[in-house]
Amino acid sequence: MQYLKFHEWELSRLGLGTMRLPEKDGRIDYDRTAEMIDYALKHGINYFDTAYRYHNGESESVVGEILNRYPRDTWHLVDKFPGHMLSKEADGRLAFHGFPGRTDYFDSAADLFEIQIKKCGVDYFDIYFLHNVNDTSVEFYADDSIGVVEYLFEQKKLGRIKHLGFSSHGSPETIDKFLTKYEGVFDEVQIQINYLDWTLQDAETKYEVITRHGIPVVSMESIRGGALARLPEGAAKILKDAEPDRTQASWALRWLIALPNIGVVLSGMSSLEQLKENIELFDEYNPLDEEEIRIVESAVAALQERIPCTACRYCTEGCPMGLNIPQLIEYYNQLKAGGSLWDIMGGMNQIEKDKWPAACIECGACRSICPQGINVPQVLKDFAAQL
Repeated sequence: MQYLKFHEWELSRLGLGTMRLPEKDGRIDYDRTAEMIDYALKHGINYFDTAYRYHNGESESVVGEILNRYPRDTWHLVDKFPGHMLSKEADGRLAFHGFPGRTDYFDSAADLFEIQIKKCGVDYFDIYFLHNVNDTSVEFYADDSIGVVEYLFEQKKLGRIKHLGFSSHGSPETIDKFLTKYEGVFDEVQIQINYLDWTLQDAETKYEVITRHGIPVVSMESIRGGALARLPEGAAKILKDAEPDRTQASWALRWLIALPNIGVVLSGMSSLEQLKENIELFDEYNPLDEEEIRIVESAVAALQERIPCTACRYCTEGCPMGLNIPQLIEYYNQLKAGGSLWDIMGGMNQIEKDKWPAACIECGACRSICPQGINVPQVLKDFAAQL
């Protein structure tokens, strides 16, 4: 495993994200998750990333319980304050709206933080992020009457947070203004960055802004929710012709480590097989060279027509019609790419007709929460028309 210097630590260059852990009957599959985390630790991964809302609130407790089987100084735990899904109520309480069918209430930022640290079973967080500082949530995070940053900075002084950071799906301008307002406070910034989003979501400018502030970048959606490991035929052929024995995922990960200010490369692996493949890749430092980068750019050109869904499933949690939006978008992408209509309809016919895209009532709940900024109602409307 490759390691990189981060303040007083040596962090594994590959980190394990826990938003897409294996599931069984709608819950985290504990045994398979334990097998993955055990394997990760034994093969050099020491960076584990969770959040309050992952797996409907189950990720923190499961990941914490498994990690605590091992000595505390052998792993680093990252958790996140979910301000992007919080609102301040008239009575001063904080309301979390990120779970389907329920709202969680907290008396203060301190109340929520104490719940998280207890769920994870730790005395301190190695790194603690503000979750998704974006163009909307930045007002919540910067609200002095709520005092999130101030409270967390105090916890850092007390040693209950070793390092502070934030993740963001926001614009470069928002990231720059937030870092300027809190100059010297944050030690890491996590953004969605991969070879497709370098241009598609202007990750290049975000990367440059963070680098200019002298802060390392942690990559999330490094393989775009697995999409860069299952490319459509045209893009897949470009990479296959260039390097027949390399996996599609390896192209994505090697592209990232070619960037000089990329720190930990985070991957939300959901199987032991994916974990083993990625760990093997990080056994040596082997970034893409200039010719390989040009090959990737050719593949990107073949991908631009896809709807850029990463299957994070934020949209499904608030959908009043219960639509499996990522699945529908995947079928739509297949149709747009000239996929077999027989295969696409075979998949669609496994879905109840009242869950087809025509069932969308265009309420906009999905659009307002989508980190990719996808106009989901319009996509579903177009797909319905084609069906």
